[in-house]
Amino acid sequence: MKQLQYLFMTLAALLLATPAFAQGAGSPSSQWVPIGAGIGMALAAGLCGLGQGKATASATEALARNPGARPGIFIFLILGLAFIESLALFTFVIIFLKVQ
Repeated sequence: MKQLQYLFMTLAALLLATPAFAQGAGSPSSQWVPIGAGIGMALAAGLCGLGQGKATASATEALARNPGARPGIFIFLILGLAFIESLALFTFVIIFLKVQ
């Protein structure tokens, strides 16, 4: 429990210190923005794909165990897949706005 507390305190300190590391638009590190955006979108798309696969596998297993629960499972499956896909779309929009 103590290690988890130290982890969260460290993360909070790093996140609060982020503005101190901010640089202007004309910095030499701005050449890395498109590469970072591509890596970010690749991670978002890959992890969303893994999440969708796991959700679909779980829904299929649930339907195999209880076919009578199909309407409820189907509604929550579609809702979950929409939320998972929206994460990838939000990432795409943020990257599209950042890299211009």
